[in-house]
Amino acid sequence: MKQVTIVVPKGEVNLSSITGTFEILTHANDFWRMKGNESLMEVRIAGFVTELKLDAGFFSIFPINIKDIKKTDLVIIPSISYDQDVLKENAPLISWMTEQYKGGAEIASMCSGAFLLAATGLLDGKSCSTHWNMSTDFKRLFPKVNLTIDKLITAEKGIYTNGGGYSFLNLMLFLVEHYFDRQTAILCSKIFQIDIERSSQSPFHIFKTQKGHGDELVNKAQTYIEENLSGKISFEELASELAISRRNFDRRFIKATGNTPVEYLQRVKVEAAKSTLEKGRKSIFEVMNEVGYSDDKAFREVFKRITGVSPLEYRSRYNKEALSA
Repeated sequence: MKQVTIVVPKGEVNLSSITGTFEILTHANDFWRMKGNESLMEVRIAGFVTELKLDAGFFSIFPINIKDIKKTDLVIIPSISYDQDVLKENAPLISWMTEQYKGGAEIASMCSGAFLLAATGLLDGKSCSTHWNMSTDFKRLFPKVNLTIDKLITAEKGIYTNGGGYSFLNLMLFLVEHYFDRQTAILCSKIFQIDIERSSQSPFHIFKTQKGHGDELVNKAQTYIEENLSGKISFEELASELAISRRNFDRRFIKATGNTPVEYLQRVKVEAAKSTLEKGRKSIFEVMNEVGYSDDKAFREVFKRITGVSPLEYRSRYNKEALSA
């Protein structure tokens, strides 16, 4: 029987990612047994704390002592409220998880729990996802990790991660299928009403214009881009205007923002288009022109590459007014 340990880190933890995980996995195991199989999984909640009060003290978790768990088959890290002290506070837990993986355990992290997982060093050179809102901090702290922020779930060498918020439910279905079978995963998707085919968090990504990097020249370039979305921007001319070579301009821009100037321009345009599609009744053609695209095919391709859906699909999801028109 597989031993599953949902760890309880010190700090502010997302309660639903613990209770939801426990409920889905135990339900999957109950269904498995109802089909005449032996129990496949025992799920425990453990940590280095004896009690963790959450959500202004309305809820408390009483985990078992993690020191009593010598070996487990799967470690699950819930979503946490990340701050600069959380890695220091959880150093013993990080060491424990590292030893468990080296001893043969698999590890799954949910949302911002990826920070604790990355602190083990086990993600170095591997793919990882987390909440899109935390990507800048994550890249700064863990440059050796291949952060694939658009992916909902990553799986590599017994390490699993997922994107933000309640997408941990999709990770649970993935793990149910991995440990049980497809039929059990489908049952859980129906019982808990989770879309089993969802594979991307791109439609939920809100692009932030990263300006906390301290490079004033790049800040000026970003401001120029954001204020001239409807026009044609020449980065050669912009670099010349800022008295820098195009090569050095690109290098500094990538270092400061994590995007090339062209990628940044595309993302800002798409973010502006998303906002218009959410709010009004304008046609796709009108929105396309507003953000400086004259080629319908190019606009749709860029929009879908960044968001995972077409402009029409995006509007139908997030603009009820436009849909009913």
